[in-house]
Amino acid sequence: METLNELYLELQDTQWPFSYTDHDRPIARAVVFDDEGWLYFVRAHRDDEFGNVTLIETSGGGIEPGETPEQAILRELREELGARTQIVCKLGAVSDYYNLIHRHNINQYYLCRALSFGETNLTEQEQRDFHLSILRLTYTEAVREYERCAASRLGRLIAQRELPVLYRAAEILNSGADK
Repeated sequence: METLNELYLELQDTQWPFSYTDHDRPIARAVVFDDEGWLYFVRAHRDDEFGNVTLIETSGGGIEPGETPEQAILRELREELGARTQIVCKLGAVSDYYNLIHRHNINQYYLCRALSFGETNLTEQEQRDFHLSILRLTYTEAVREYERCAASRLGRLIAQRELPVLYRAAEILNSGADK
């Protein structure tokens, strides 16, 4: 895995009032690309305490006990995208909050090349609660989709976290540093 200048952001939840944080959630996420220039994301349809919203998000999820962030992202990409991937580099880290559920998110972001796709392996909760599906987009389409989803409160939090990461990924991909 190549080492490049990593992004680091500390963000606040400006959508819901802060009362307290009662847990940290370590998360591994990835901007996934293929050799044809497509980027892969997940679409989530939520109807919960955050509202009834449809969102775009990078693929990823919680880092399990005893798992490294690198192991977690490779596992999550197999589960959510059905993708076997190669980590190109670490993009950086983003600390953000979901005040509504009193959670501090510690996101480790990677740039990953898709090597092949197969069957997804979503958990019952992911299928039932989030109705996850795969999005294959160009960079321009992805930026537009994040901007569209920012019409919702949760969408604004996700776009605030993920658009800078997407911009950094594009810089790396356009520089040829992913080769």
